[in-house]
Amino acid sequence: MAKTKTAFVCNDCGADYRKWQGQCSACGAWNTITEVRLGSDAGGVRSARFDGYAGGAGAQKKVVSLSEVALEEMPRFSSGSAELDRVLGGGLVPGSAVLIGGHPGAGKSTLLLQTMCHLAGQMPALYITGEESLQQVAMRAARLGLKADQLQMLSETAVETICDLANELRPKVIVIDSIQVMHVADVQSAPGSVSQVRESAAFLTRFAKQTGTVLFLVGHVTKDGSLAGPKVLEHMIDCSLQLEGSSDSRFRTLRSHKNRFGAVNELGVFAMLENGLKEVKNPSSIFLSRGSEPSPGSVVMVVWEGTRPLLVELQALVDTSHLSNPRRVAVGLEQNRLAMLLAVLNRHGGLMTGDQDVFVNVVGGVKVLETSADLALLLAVVSSFRNLALSQELMVFGEVGLSGEIRPVPNGQERIREASKHGFKRAIVPIANVPREPMPGMEVVGVKTLSEALDAI
Repeated sequence: MAKTKTAFVCNDCGADYRKWQGQCSACGAWNTITEVRLGSDAGGVRSARFDGYAGGAGAQKKVVSLSEVALEEMPRFSSGSAELDRVLGGGLVPGSAVLIGGHPGAGKSTLLLQTMCHLAGQMPALYITGEESLQQVAMRAARLGLKADQLQMLSETAVETICDLANELRPKVIVIDSIQVMHVADVQSAPGSVSQVRESAAFLTRFAKQTGTVLFLVGHVTKDGSLAGPKVLEHMIDCSLQLEGSSDSRFRTLRSHKNRFGAVNELGVFAMLENGLKEVKNPSSIFLSRGSEPSPGSVVMVVWEGTRPLLVELQALVDTSHLSNPRRVAVGLEQNRLAMLLAVLNRHGGLMTGDQDVFVNVVGGVKVLETSADLALLLAVVSSFRNLALSQELMVFGEVGLSGEIRPVPNGQERIREASKHGFKRAIVPIANVPREPMPGMEVVGVKTLSEALDAI
Protein backbone atom coordinates (compact mmCIF):
# COMPACT_ATOMS: atom_id res chain seq x y z
CA MET A 1 0.00 0.00 0.00
CA ALA A 2 1.31 3.46 -0.90
CA LYS A 3 2.45 5.53 2.06
CA THR A 4 1.11 9.08 2.35
CA LYS A 5 3.77 11.73 3.00
CA THR A 6 3.02 14.75 5.17
CA ALA A 7 4.93 17.87 6.10
CA PHE A 8 4.46 20.96 8.25
CA VAL A 9 4.77 24.13 6.17
CA CYS A 10 4.64 27.83 7.10
CA ASN A 11 1.86 29.58 5.17
CA ASP A 12 3.80 32.88 5.10
CA CYS A 13 7.30 31.93 3.97
CA GLY A 14 7.00 28.26 2.92
CA ALA A 15 9.56 26.87 5.38
CA ASP A 16 9.25 23.11 6.01
CA TYR A 17 9.43 21.42 9.43
CA ARG A 18 9.41 17.79 10.57
CA LYS A 19 6.80 18.48 13.26
CA TRP A 20 4.41 21.23 14.25
CA GLN A 21 5.60 24.22 16.26
CA GLY A 22 3.95 27.48 17.28
CA GLN A 23 6.39 29.95 15.71
CA CYS A 24 8.14 29.78 12.36
CA SER A 25 11.90 29.97 12.90
CA ALA A 26 12.44 31.40 9.40
CA CYS A 27 10.09 34.39 9.35
CA GLY A 28 9.09 34.68 13.02
CA ALA A 29 5.33 34.44 12.38
CA TRP A 30 3.07 32.73 14.92
CA ASN A 31 0.41 30.08 14.25
CA THR A 32 1.17 29.91 10.51
CA ILE A 33 2.48 26.31 10.35
CA THR A 34 -0.03 23.78 9.06
CA GLU A 35 0.13 20.12 8.10
CA VAL A 36 -0.07 19.37 4.38
CA ARG A 37 -0.18 16.14 2.45
CA LEU A 38 2.47 15.72 -0.21
CA GLY A 39 0.85 12.76 -1.96
CA SER A 40 1.71 9.09 -1.94
CA ASP A 41 5.06 7.44 -2.54
CA ALA A 42 4.46 5.10 -5.47
CA GLY A 43 7.56 3.01 -4.99
CA GLY A 44 9.94 5.73 -6.14
CA VAL A 45 8.63 5.77 -9.70
CA ARG A 46 9.75 8.94 -11.49
CA SER A 47 6.91 10.81 -13.17
CA ALA A 48 7.36 11.89 -16.77
CA ARG A 49 6.24 15.43 -15.95
CA PHE A 50 9.47 16.00 -13.99
CA ASP A 51 11.67 15.56 -17.06
CA GLY A 52 13.09 18.54 -18.88
CA TYR A 53 12.36 21.18 -16.26
CA ALA A 54 14.97 23.68 -17.47
CA GLY A 55 14.81 22.89 -21.15
CA GLY A 56 13.08 20.93 -23.89
CA ALA A 57 11.49 17.58 -23.16
CA GLY A 58 13.69 15.82 -25.68
CA ALA A 59 16.94 17.49 -24.72
CA GLN A 60 19.94 15.18 -24.61
CA LYS A 61 21.08 14.73 -21.02
CA LYS A 62 24.87 14.84 -20.91
CA VAL A 63 27.55 16.87 -19.19
CA VAL A 64 29.22 19.54 -21.34
CA SER A 65 31.85 22.18 -20.64
CA LEU A 66 30.84 25.81 -20.36
CA SER A 67 32.72 26.72 -23.56
CA GLU A 68 30.59 24.25 -25.58
CA VAL A 69 27.33 26.01 -24.73
CA ALA A 70 25.87 27.87 -27.72
CA LEU A 71 25.76 31.64 -27.29
CA GLU A 72 23.10 32.53 -29.83
CA GLU A 73 20.94 35.50 -28.87
CA MET A 74 17.72 34.77 -27.02
CA PRO A 75 14.77 35.02 -29.43
CA ARG A 76 12.09 37.50 -28.43
CA PHE A 77 8.82 38.84 -29.76
CA SER A 78 6.92 41.98 -28.84
CA SER A 79 3.93 41.97 -26.52
CA GLY A 80 2.42 44.98 -28.30
CA SER A 81 3.21 47.32 -25.38
CA ALA A 82 6.50 49.21 -25.46
CA GLU A 83 6.46 49.77 -21.69
CA LEU A 84 5.83 46.10 -20.95
CA ASP A 85 8.58 45.09 -23.39
CA ARG A 86 10.97 47.50 -21.66
CA VAL A 87 10.27 46.01 -18.23
CA LEU A 88 10.67 42.47 -19.59
CA GLY A 89 14.05 43.35 -21.07
CA GLY A 90 13.05 43.76 -24.72
CA GLY A 91 10.09 41.46 -25.25
CA LEU A 92 8.72 38.01 -24.48
CA VAL A 93 11.05 35.00 -24.44
CA PRO A 94 9.58 31.61 -25.49
CA GLY A 95 9.55 29.19 -22.57
CA SER A 96 9.70 31.91 -19.92
CA ALA A 97 7.47 32.16 -16.85
CA VAL A 98 6.43 35.69 -15.82
CA LEU A 99 4.76 36.43 -12.50
CA ILE A 100 2.74 39.67 -12.21
CA GLY A 101 1.65 40.75 -8.73
CA GLY A 102 -0.23 43.74 -7.40
CA HIS A 103 -2.99 44.93 -5.13
CA PRO A 104 -6.64 44.34 -6.08
CA GLY A 105 -7.73 46.89 -8.67
CA ALA A 106 -4.19 47.74 -9.80
CA GLY A 107 -4.95 46.57 -13.34
CA LYS A 108 -3.21 43.18 -13.64
CA SER A 109 -6.09 41.47 -15.47
CA THR A 110 -6.68 44.55 -17.64
CA LEU A 111 -3.04 44.72 -18.74
CA LEU A 112 -2.86 41.02 -19.55
CA LEU A 113 -6.21 41.00 -21.35
CA GLN A 114 -5.07 43.88 -23.58
CA THR A 115 -1.79 42.09 -24.28
CA MET A 116 -3.47 38.77 -25.07
CA CYS A 117 -6.03 40.34 -27.41
CA HIS A 118 -3.16 41.94 -29.32
CA LEU A 119 -1.10 38.73 -29.49
CA ALA A 120 -4.13 36.60 -30.48
CA GLY A 121 -4.13 38.28 -33.89
CA GLN A 122 -0.58 37.06 -34.54
CA MET A 123 -0.32 33.67 -32.77
CA PRO A 124 -2.44 31.19 -30.79
CA ALA A 125 -3.12 32.62 -27.32
CA LEU A 126 -5.00 31.07 -24.39
CA TYR A 127 -6.44 33.04 -21.45
CA ILE A 128 -7.35 30.89 -18.44
CA THR A 129 -9.47 32.45 -15.70
CA GLY A 130 -10.07 30.74 -12.40
CA GLU A 131 -11.57 33.64 -10.42
CA GLU A 132 -13.90 35.31 -12.92
CA SER A 133 -16.46 33.80 -15.23
CA LEU A 134 -16.01 33.94 -18.98
CA GLN A 135 -18.89 36.41 -19.19
CA GLN A 136 -17.14 38.83 -16.82
CA VAL A 137 -13.96 38.72 -18.89
CA ALA A 138 -15.97 39.23 -22.09
CA MET A 139 -17.75 42.23 -20.57
CA ARG A 140 -14.40 43.78 -19.65
CA ALA A 141 -13.08 43.25 -23.16
CA ALA A 142 -16.20 44.88 -24.62
CA ARG A 143 -15.90 47.81 -22.23
CA LEU A 144 -12.29 48.35 -23.24
CA GLY A 145 -13.09 48.05 -26.94
CA LEU A 146 -10.71 45.13 -27.50
CA LYS A 147 -10.74 42.84 -30.52
CA ALA A 148 -11.49 39.50 -28.85
CA ASP A 149 -12.68 37.28 -31.71
CA GLN A 150 -9.39 35.32 -31.92
CA LEU A 151 -8.50 34.99 -28.22
CA GLN A 152 -9.20 31.51 -26.82
CA MET A 153 -10.73 31.43 -23.32
CA LEU A 154 -10.99 28.72 -20.68
CA SER A 155 -12.46 28.71 -17.17
CA GLU A 156 -10.60 26.02 -15.24
CA THR A 157 -8.61 25.56 -12.03
CA ALA A 158 -7.25 22.00 -12.44
CA VAL A 159 -3.64 22.21 -13.60
CA GLU A 160 -3.63 18.77 -15.22
CA THR A 161 -6.70 19.63 -17.31
CA ILE A 162 -5.16 22.94 -18.35
CA CYS A 163 -1.95 21.28 -19.55
CA ASP A 164 -3.86 18.57 -21.43
CA LEU A 165 -5.94 21.15 -23.30
CA ALA A 166 -2.87 23.29 -23.96
CA ASN A 167 -1.15 20.25 -25.49
CA GLU A 168 -4.00 20.00 -27.97
CA LEU A 169 -4.31 23.72 -28.78
CA ARG A 170 -0.55 24.46 -28.79
CA PRO A 171 -0.79 28.15 -27.78
CA LYS A 172 2.31 30.35 -27.84
CA VAL A 173 1.18 32.45 -24.83
CA ILE A 174 -0.85 31.35 -21.79
CA VAL A 175 -2.24 33.51 -18.97
CA ILE A 176 -3.16 31.93 -15.61
CA ASP A 177 -5.42 34.23 -13.58
CA SER A 178 -4.59 33.52 -10.83
CA ILE A 179 -2.07 31.02 -9.48
CA GLN A 180 -3.68 31.14 -6.00
CA VAL A 181 -6.84 29.33 -7.22
CA MET A 182 -5.06 26.58 -9.17
CA HIS A 183 -4.76 23.08 -7.72
CA VAL A 184 -3.00 19.79 -8.46
CA ALA A 185 -4.82 16.50 -7.86
CA ASP A 186 -1.82 14.85 -6.16
CA VAL A 187 -1.82 17.46 -3.36
CA GLN A 188 -4.71 17.10 -0.93
CA SER A 189 -4.59 20.58 0.64
CA ALA A 190 -6.96 23.38 -0.34
CA PRO A 191 -6.27 25.76 -3.27
CA GLY A 192 -4.26 28.77 -2.18
CA SER A 193 -2.24 26.86 0.41
CA VAL A 194 1.53 26.83 0.30
CA SER A 195 1.79 23.32 -1.10
CA GLN A 196 -0.86 23.88 -3.78
CA VAL A 197 0.65 27.16 -5.00
CA ARG A 198 4.12 25.64 -5.04
CA GLU A 199 3.16 22.46 -6.92
CA SER A 200 0.82 24.25 -9.35
CA ALA A 201 3.50 26.80 -10.26
CA ALA A 202 6.12 24.07 -10.67
CA PHE A 203 3.81 21.99 -12.90
CA LEU A 204 2.94 24.97 -15.13
CA THR A 205 6.54 26.17 -15.31
CA ARG A 206 7.72 22.72 -16.42
CA PHE A 207 5.06 22.67 -19.11
CA ALA A 208 6.06 26.13 -20.36
CA LYS A 209 9.75 25.21 -20.63
CA GLN A 210 9.08 21.86 -22.28
CA THR A 211 6.79 23.35 -24.94
CA GLY A 212 8.42 26.78 -25.39
CA THR A 213 5.27 28.58 -24.26
CA VAL A 214 5.28 32.03 -22.66
CA LEU A 215 3.51 31.70 -19.31
CA PHE A 216 1.97 34.63 -17.41
CA LEU A 217 0.99 33.97 -13.80
CA VAL A 218 -1.15 36.47 -11.89
CA GLY A 219 -0.26 36.54 -8.19
CA HIS A 220 -2.05 38.08 -5.23
CA VAL A 221 -0.31 40.17 -2.59
CA THR A 222 -0.75 40.32 1.17
CA LYS A 223 -1.75 43.39 3.15
CA ASP A 224 1.89 44.44 3.55
CA GLY A 225 2.44 44.35 -0.24
CA SER A 226 4.48 41.14 -0.45
CA LEU A 227 3.55 38.31 -2.78
CA ALA A 228 1.15 35.79 -1.26
CA GLY A 229 2.28 32.19 -1.21
CA PRO A 230 5.63 30.48 -0.64
CA LYS A 231 8.86 32.35 -1.28
CA VAL A 232 10.00 29.52 -3.53
CA LEU A 233 7.41 30.71 -6.07
CA GLU A 234 9.63 33.69 -6.92
CA HIS A 235 12.60 31.37 -7.43
CA MET A 236 10.74 29.13 -9.89
CA ILE A 237 9.74 31.81 -12.35
CA ASP A 238 12.01 33.80 -14.69
CA CYS A 239 10.55 37.29 -14.24
CA SER A 240 8.78 38.84 -11.26
CA LEU A 241 6.85 42.04 -11.99
CA GLN A 242 4.93 44.27 -9.59
CA LEU A 243 2.10 46.54 -10.74
CA GLU A 244 1.72 49.42 -8.29
CA GLY A 245 -0.58 52.39 -8.04
CA SER A 246 -2.83 54.06 -5.50
CA SER A 247 -6.59 54.05 -5.88
CA ASP A 248 -6.71 57.86 -6.05
CA SER A 249 -4.19 58.07 -8.90
CA ARG A 250 -4.75 57.17 -12.52
CA PHE A 251 -1.10 56.25 -13.07
CA ARG A 252 0.30 52.76 -12.62
CA THR A 253 3.96 51.75 -12.42
CA LEU A 254 5.19 48.31 -13.49
CA ARG A 255 8.52 47.40 -11.89
CA SER A 256 10.64 44.28 -12.36
CA HIS A 257 12.12 42.76 -9.19
CA LYS A 258 13.65 39.74 -10.92
CA ASN A 259 14.48 39.19 -14.58
CA ARG A 260 16.67 36.43 -15.94
CA PHE A 261 16.52 37.97 -19.44
CA GLY A 262 17.06 41.68 -18.70
CA ALA A 263 17.76 44.41 -16.19
CA VAL A 264 16.10 44.47 -12.78
CA ASN A 265 14.38 47.54 -11.30
CA GLU A 266 13.21 48.52 -14.78
CA LEU A 267 10.18 50.78 -14.65
CA GLY A 268 7.20 51.08 -16.97
CA VAL A 269 4.51 53.73 -16.54
CA PHE A 270 0.86 53.36 -17.59
CA ALA A 271 -2.20 55.59 -17.31
CA MET A 272 -5.51 54.01 -16.34
CA LEU A 273 -8.16 55.43 -18.67
CA GLU A 274 -11.72 54.45 -19.54
CA ASN A 275 -10.47 52.29 -22.41
CA GLY A 276 -7.78 50.51 -20.39
CA LEU A 277 -4.12 50.98 -19.56
CA LYS A 278 -2.26 53.26 -21.95
CA GLU A 279 1.49 53.67 -22.18
CA VAL A 280 3.14 56.85 -20.95
CA LYS A 281 5.87 57.67 -23.45
CA ASN A 282 7.53 60.41 -21.37
CA PRO A 283 7.12 59.67 -17.65
CA SER A 284 9.23 62.67 -16.60
CA SER A 285 6.60 65.07 -17.93
CA ILE A 286 3.99 63.50 -15.61
CA PHE A 287 5.99 63.71 -12.41
CA LEU A 288 7.06 67.31 -13.15
CA SER A 289 3.62 68.91 -13.15
CA ARG A 290 4.79 71.79 -10.96
CA GLY A 291 3.06 75.05 -10.16
CA SER A 292 3.73 78.29 -11.97
CA GLU A 293 5.30 79.91 -8.89
CA PRO A 294 8.33 78.45 -7.06
CA SER A 295 7.60 77.26 -3.54
CA PRO A 296 9.93 76.50 -0.61
CA GLY A 297 10.82 72.87 -0.04
CA SER A 298 10.50 71.76 -3.66
CA VAL A 299 13.37 70.52 -5.81
CA VAL A 300 13.73 68.30 -8.90
CA MET A 301 16.05 65.30 -8.94
CA VAL A 302 16.97 62.65 -11.51
CA VAL A 303 16.71 59.00 -10.54
CA TRP A 304 17.87 56.08 -12.65
CA GLU A 305 15.20 53.44 -13.21
CA GLY A 306 16.57 50.36 -14.94
CA THR A 307 17.96 51.68 -18.21
CA ARG A 308 16.60 55.23 -18.33
CA PRO A 309 16.65 58.44 -16.28
CA LEU A 310 13.48 59.76 -14.68
CA LEU A 311 12.90 63.31 -13.43
CA VAL A 312 10.76 63.53 -10.29
CA GLU A 313 9.92 66.30 -7.87
CA LEU A 314 10.78 65.95 -4.19
CA GLN A 315 8.96 68.05 -1.60
CA ALA A 316 9.89 68.64 2.03
CA LEU A 317 8.01 70.37 4.86
CA VAL A 318 9.78 71.37 8.08
CA ASP A 319 7.57 72.64 10.88
CA THR A 320 7.93 73.26 14.62
CA SER A 321 7.08 70.13 16.57
CA HIS A 322 4.81 70.15 19.62
CA LEU A 323 5.73 66.57 20.55
CA SER A 324 8.54 65.26 22.70
CA ASN A 325 9.66 63.10 19.77
CA PRO A 326 9.48 65.05 16.48
CA ARG A 327 8.03 63.11 13.58
CA ARG A 328 10.04 61.89 10.60
CA VAL A 329 7.70 60.90 7.76
CA ALA A 330 9.02 59.79 4.34
CA VAL A 331 6.67 58.85 1.49
CA GLY A 332 8.47 57.25 -1.45
CA LEU A 333 11.81 57.24 0.39
CA GLU A 334 13.37 55.14 3.13
CA GLN A 335 12.48 56.34 6.61
CA ASN A 336 15.75 55.33 8.26
CA ARG A 337 17.79 57.09 5.59
CA LEU A 338 15.87 60.31 6.25
CA ALA A 339 16.84 60.21 9.92
CA MET A 340 20.47 59.53 9.01
CA LEU A 341 20.63 62.42 6.52
CA LEU A 342 19.12 64.83 9.04
CA ALA A 343 21.93 63.89 11.43
CA VAL A 344 24.48 64.60 8.68
CA LEU A 345 22.79 67.95 8.04
CA ASN A 346 23.07 68.83 11.72
CA ARG A 347 26.71 67.80 12.01
CA HIS A 348 28.14 69.06 8.72
CA GLY A 349 25.56 71.59 7.54
CA GLY A 350 24.98 73.50 10.75
CA LEU A 351 21.19 73.07 10.61
CA MET A 352 19.59 71.48 13.67
CA THR A 353 16.16 69.92 13.12
CA GLY A 354 15.88 68.11 16.46
CA ASP A 355 12.81 70.16 17.46
CA GLN A 356 11.21 70.12 14.00
CA ASP A 357 8.76 67.77 12.31
CA VAL A 358 10.14 66.75 8.90
CA PHE A 359 7.84 65.44 6.16
CA VAL A 360 9.26 64.32 2.80
CA ASN A 361 7.26 63.22 -0.24
CA VAL A 362 8.12 62.11 -3.78
CA VAL A 363 5.45 63.56 -6.07
CA GLY A 364 3.55 61.13 -8.26
CA GLY A 365 3.77 58.06 -6.05
CA VAL A 366 7.20 57.01 -7.31
CA LYS A 367 9.34 54.96 -4.93
CA VAL A 368 12.99 56.07 -4.97
CA LEU A 369 15.24 53.13 -4.09
CA GLU A 370 18.67 54.59 -4.83
CA THR A 371 20.96 56.94 -2.89
CA SER A 372 21.20 59.61 -5.60
CA ALA A 373 18.28 61.44 -3.94
CA ASP A 374 20.28 62.25 -0.77
CA LEU A 375 21.48 65.69 -1.84
CA ALA A 376 18.09 66.70 -3.26
CA LEU A 377 16.40 65.64 -0.01
CA LEU A 378 18.71 67.75 2.15
CA LEU A 379 18.42 70.81 -0.10
CA ALA A 380 14.62 70.51 0.00
CA VAL A 381 14.73 70.34 3.81
CA VAL A 382 16.97 73.41 3.98
CA SER A 383 14.70 75.26 1.54
CA SER A 384 11.63 74.57 3.67
CA PHE A 385 13.39 75.35 6.96
CA ARG A 386 14.66 78.71 5.71
CA ASN A 387 11.45 79.40 3.73
CA LEU A 388 13.63 79.97 0.68
CA ALA A 389 12.26 78.87 -2.69
CA LEU A 390 14.75 77.24 -5.04
CA SER A 391 14.82 78.04 -8.73
CA GLN A 392 12.50 75.97 -10.91
CA GLU A 393 15.36 75.62 -13.40
CA LEU A 394 17.53 73.81 -10.82
CA MET A 395 18.15 70.05 -10.85
CA VAL A 396 20.02 68.17 -8.10
CA PHE A 397 21.37 64.67 -7.53
CA GLY A 398 24.15 63.10 -5.48
CA GLU A 399 24.84 60.69 -2.62
CA VAL A 400 25.74 62.14 0.78
CA GLY A 401 28.20 60.31 3.03
CA LEU A 402 28.26 60.32 6.81
CA SER A 403 31.26 62.64 6.86
CA GLY A 404 29.42 65.21 4.72
CA GLU A 405 31.14 64.37 1.42
CA ILE A 406 29.18 64.26 -1.83
CA ARG A 407 29.76 60.97 -3.61
CA PRO A 408 29.26 60.38 -7.36
CA VAL A 409 26.40 58.28 -8.71
CA PRO A 410 26.24 56.05 -11.81
CA ASN A 411 25.14 57.45 -15.20
CA GLY A 412 25.73 61.05 -14.14
CA GLN A 413 26.08 62.55 -17.63
CA GLU A 414 22.93 60.81 -18.87
CA ARG A 415 21.00 62.31 -15.96
CA ILE A 416 22.27 65.79 -16.81
CA ARG A 417 21.32 65.38 -20.48
CA GLU A 418 17.81 64.29 -19.48
CA ALA A 419 17.41 67.42 -17.33
CA SER A 420 18.72 69.64 -20.13
CA LYS A 421 16.23 68.04 -22.52
CA HIS A 422 13.38 69.17 -20.23
CA GLY A 423 14.56 72.78 -20.05
CA PHE A 424 16.60 72.87 -16.84
CA LYS A 425 19.38 75.46 -16.89
CA ARG A 426 21.35 74.70 -13.72
CA ALA A 427 22.46 71.53 -11.96
CA ILE A 428 24.18 70.83 -8.63
CA VAL A 429 25.92 67.46 -8.88
CA PRO A 430 28.94 65.64 -7.40
CA ILE A 431 32.16 67.00 -8.81
CA ALA A 432 33.05 63.58 -10.23
CA ASN A 433 29.86 63.62 -12.33
CA VAL A 434 30.59 66.97 -14.00
CA PRO A 435 30.93 66.48 -17.79
CA ARG A 436 34.40 67.07 -19.22
CA GLU A 437 32.98 69.24 -21.97
CA PRO A 438 30.56 72.09 -21.21
CA MET A 439 26.94 71.26 -21.96
CA PRO A 440 25.16 73.94 -24.05
CA GLY A 441 22.46 75.77 -22.11
CA MET A 442 23.27 74.03 -18.81
CA GLU A 443 25.36 75.35 -15.93
CA VAL A 444 26.73 72.36 -14.01
CA VAL A 445 28.04 73.09 -10.52
CA GLY A 446 30.22 70.36 -9.03
CA VAL A 447 30.42 70.08 -5.25
CA LYS A 448 32.60 67.99 -2.95
CA THR A 449 30.99 68.56 0.44
CA LEU A 450 27.56 69.33 1.84
CA SER A 451 28.62 72.83 2.89
CA GLU A 452 29.62 73.61 -0.73
CA ALA A 453 26.19 72.43 -1.92
CA LEU A 454 24.44 74.67 0.62
CA ASP A 455 26.52 77.64 -0.56
CA ALA A 456 25.70 76.85 -4.20
CA ILE A 457 21.94 77.34 -3.72
